[in-house]
This record gives sequence, C-alpha cells and structure tokens, in this order.
Amino acid sequence: MSKRFRRLSHTIYECKYHLIFCPKYRRRILKDEIRAYVKQEIRNLLRQKEGIEIIEMNVQSDHVHLVVWIPPKYAVSAVMGYLKGKLAIRIFQRYEKLGKQFWGRHLWGRGYCVSTVGIDETRIREDTCNGKRIKSGRSKSCRAICSTSQKTSQ
Repeated sequence: MSKRFRRLSHTIYECKYHLIFCPKYRRRILKDEIRAYVKQEIRNLLRQKEGIEIIEMNVQSDHVHLVVWIPPKYAVSAVMGYLKGKLAIRIFQRYEKLGKQFWGRHLWGRGYCVSTVGIDETRIREDTCNGKRIKSGRSKSCRAICSTSQKTSQ
C-alpha cells in the first residue's frame, strides 16, 4: 500500500483537513511568547489523540492554520472542540492577563473553517467514470461529465 493512505482495523483512509480558527474579536494576541506556547500546546494536545498528525502549522497574530490527518473514527467538530477548549484553558492558566481582555474565559471565536485536502474533483470524476466503464460500459452521461471536467480543467 502506498504511503498516501493510512490504515485502521477495517478502514483505509486519506483524511487530511485544513483548519483555521481565530481568537474572539480577531484580537492580535498570538505574538512572541504566546505564539510559541500555542504551537507547543497544539502539538501536545493533538499528540494525545491516537492517529492525529500535524502536517503543517502556522500561527499568525490573529488566527491559526493547521493541516492535519484526522482518522475517520474522530469527527472534525469533536477534534476542534477538544483543541479549542483545552487550549483556551491552558492559555488562561499561563497568561492570566488575557482573562481581562476575554471576559467569561472565552478565548476563541465560536466557529472555525475546515476544508478537505486530497484528490481534486476532476480526478474523482475520472475515477468514477472509469469505474462505471469497467462494470457496465461507459454511459453517455458519464462520458459527458468526463469531457466537461477535462475541458474546464485545461
């Protein structure tokens, strides 16, 4: 099996996600010492979850970018809830001055951005069309989809 896919007991997967989250009010608090601490704690927290691996991480002054492998046994929303919650607790414990800026001990904004990283749509359509051809001969609609996807990708 290629290094591109990972394995669980009954699953072969490639689940990479690009995650972005921001402090409340998009305040520029992730600077210098706090930035280094946030990077370290994100690594520590995600290391505690089996199978999750950080591919890339970039902490800006007002938001965090992560590209991570998340196995299908974890919901992305559960991982984000865990990460944002535990990270906020640890930051407030270490940097008490932030408690005054973020009343109610709410460090992160409510939402986050998530995008999957993997095979592009054109490749998926081509693989789907090829699969139909093998089973029952290529249908007209499949041919049309493949030809339009090839024209748009050029």
